[in-house]
Amino acid sequence: QVQLVESGGGLVQAGGSLRLSCAASGSIFSINAMGWYRQAPGKQRDMVATITTTGNTFYADSVKGRFTISRDNGKNTVYLQMNSLKPEDTAVYYCAAGKRWPQNGMNYWGKGTLVTVSS
Repeated sequence: QVQLVESGGGLVQAGGSLRLSCAASGSIFSINAMGWYRQAPGKQRDMVATITTTGNTFYADSVKGRFTISRDNGKNTVYLQMNSLKPEDTAVYYCAAGKRWPQNGMNYWGKGTLVTVSS
């Protein structure tokens, strides 16, 4: 099992920045990718960014050039730096980890952290 705990959400004005953190614990050796997903009210949960154990990164088109995913292996933590935030970025952001991503998707999920961007 892998446990994921997110932090760093909050309220920010449009154009501002936030950094989300996700601390992983447990059977981390089994993970090949970690990522961030988001879910806005009334919408499905979508991938925002993913980083693999080999360092490859993937982004949703809507956040390319504004968000950056990174990791600190020593701290077992993944970060999401969000710049130039827009009201449409408002959502609950979930950290996720996968044992065999992308084939089997993500296997573990955090509880989520709310990001609210005011106009």
